[in-house]
Amino acid sequence: MKPVPARQSRTIQSSIVLPPDTNHLGTIFGGKVLAYIDEVAAIAAMRHAQRPVVTASIDSVDFLSPVQEGDVLTVESFVTWTGRTSMEVYIQVMCERGPGGERHQTAVSFVTMVAVGEDGQPVEVPPVQPETEKEKELYRTAPERQRIRKQRKYRSC
Repeated sequence: MKPVPARQSRTIQSSIVLPPDTNHLGTIFGGKVLAYIDEVAAIAAMRHAQRPVVTASIDSVDFLSPVQEGDVLTVESFVTWTGRTSMEVYIQVMCERGPGGERHQTAVSFVTMVAVGEDGQPVEVPPVQPETEKEKELYRTAPERQRIRKQRKYRSC
């Protein structure tokens, strides 16, 4: 299969944090952020594979700073590396203090997606072609993250 540039999978989604998205402290529910991460990762993986995908794993998510009601949350993702049927997707979550306010990183994660055929079984995906320095660094370090994921998976069985 011909490699697909990482930029082809790049997905960006922005949302304003509304009252139903927040807890009793006025900050966004962590589960809401996880839902955004899963959704944007799936779109990036589908753009790469050109087919449906399912979530295989979400690496630890580090919440770096609170997101408050009225803030704008932007979730950006792209495919960093591929296996035979799986894709590692990098996710960065940024927070903007109100529209036009100061921007800062609020969370980072890696999600593994698997491409599936009409029968629901895994299917092969094309390799990814990193272009930017960040994409190349994430590509270079992906095999170690995969090794850790597999190790974690087998320990929990």
